[in-house]
Amino acid sequence: MDVLSTLASGFAVALTPMNLGLVLAGCFFGTLMGALPGIGPINGIAILLPLAYSIGLEPASAIILLAGVYYGAEYGGRISSILLNVPGDAGAIMTTLDGHPMAKRGEGGRALALSAVSSFAGSMGALILLVIFTPLLTRLAVTFGPAEFVALMVFALCCLASMVGSRPVKTVIGALIGLAMATVGVDSGTGVLRFTFGITSLFDGIDFLVVVIGMFAISEILLLVEHHYGGGGRLEKVSKSFVRAADLVQVRWTVLRSTLVGFVIGVLPGTGASVASAVAYGTEKRLAGEHNEFGNGDVRGLAAPEAANNSAAVGSMVPMLTLGIPGSGTTAILLGALLLFDVTPGPLLFSQKPDIAWGLIASMFVGNIALLVMNLPLVGIFVRMLSVRQAYLVPVIVMLTFVGIYSIHGASFDLFFMILLGVFGFLLRKLGFSLAPVILGLVLGEVLEDNLRRALSISAGDWSILFNNGVTLTLWGLSALVLVLPLVMKRRRALRRRQAAAEA
Repeated sequence: MDVLSTLASGFAVALTPMNLGLVLAGCFFGTLMGALPGIGPINGIAILLPLAYSIGLEPASAIILLAGVYYGAEYGGRISSILLNVPGDAGAIMTTLDGHPMAKRGEGGRALALSAVSSFAGSMGALILLVIFTPLLTRLAVTFGPAEFVALMVFALCCLASMVGSRPVKTVIGALIGLAMATVGVDSGTGVLRFTFGITSLFDGIDFLVVVIGMFAISEILLLVEHHYGGGGRLEKVSKSFVRAADLVQVRWTVLRSTLVGFVIGVLPGTGASVASAVAYGTEKRLAGEHNEFGNGDVRGLAAPEAANNSAAVGSMVPMLTLGIPGSGTTAILLGALLLFDVTPGPLLFSQKPDIAWGLIASMFVGNIALLVMNLPLVGIFVRMLSVRQAYLVPVIVMLTFVGIYSIHGASFDLFFMILLGVFGFLLRKLGFSLAPVILGLVLGEVLEDNLRRALSISAGDWSILFNNGVTLTLWGLSALVLVLPLVMKRRRALRRRQAAAEA
């Protein structure tokens, strides 16, 4: 009953005219950002974050707006995946496998409607799980001290290194770049200047907004300019057919299983929607047996990744809100946004700032209902957005980023540094690096350092405090397991292949 009463108070916050308007605006803007190939939720939030900060929104209102962009982009990512065969973001890659074949055979409307319903079901199922499990995890996290948080941060970084992408070395390098950025500025304990190179603007450290805008938005602009001369894909026509009752019956268990898979994977630090959609798609393909049309327009192959990536987006909110650990690159930016507004995510957030925590959760219920209503009849508007020329799109993004950054401190240094980071981010992306680990390293680095410093202060410099109870030992053990297990599994697969080759 306590949960229901606090959720009701959250709805009171989310349904104020101001916040309701921000939810709808965030969902609409997010769907547009998700629909435009390559933009995605991270860039959408990165573009809006400085504006939300500079216009003086309340913390609850700002995070409700940005979260609306997040799950709106998860919805929108499917549009270009289905009609153009170009995923709007990494989480929508698996949607192309069966969504685009349906569009090619004249069932674009049916595919878009079914994916919208699957996304809605996945999000709402995950939100119910979020409401159930968040208070339980919060009660556990309240018992954590600095030593436990150090072990938890290390576990999150280990998860990131072993689970994100197919290039673990580049992921580790990206996280180290983020950790190095977190050390720039005046050491709060000793007053020593670290990596400032005599530049006074760096004495307070590297501004989180400048890093986010530079590495994501500016590098994305450079990629858009580059691709402007590369030509785009052919836009399939959208039929007027609607989702069929037979389709809903056929995918009901697929959506349920994919929602659970997406939520569990989303909760794990550093994984995100792309991993969830891939695992859900693979699971459903295996369960379908040999006689299936996966890859040729199977409705289960469309529903599974859509339910899973939206569920994972909700699941990634759990560690961010309860432990202060981002579950994905996008939630890392949301976590940074909360810190920017002097709100510290973690176990005390629900007791000290219940209006923000429960207002955000309630706004997600409202936003998902709005997205379903918005996406079914208005899909034609979003489809037309895909034909917007990049010659018009790039100047708008440039204007929003430059105005947003300059309005924060009024310092031209921030603009030049943002451009420098943008070029650096562009080069990293061209070399095959993901930028999400950089942001996760930047966010986790500061928290890790603060808690490590606090733990060593309590123990008078005795490092054994980091291993002095069951919780820390369990987390260290899990960290080692997460690092070692993929290597062991890789060796076992190689051994099986050699045995199969020898027997053949």
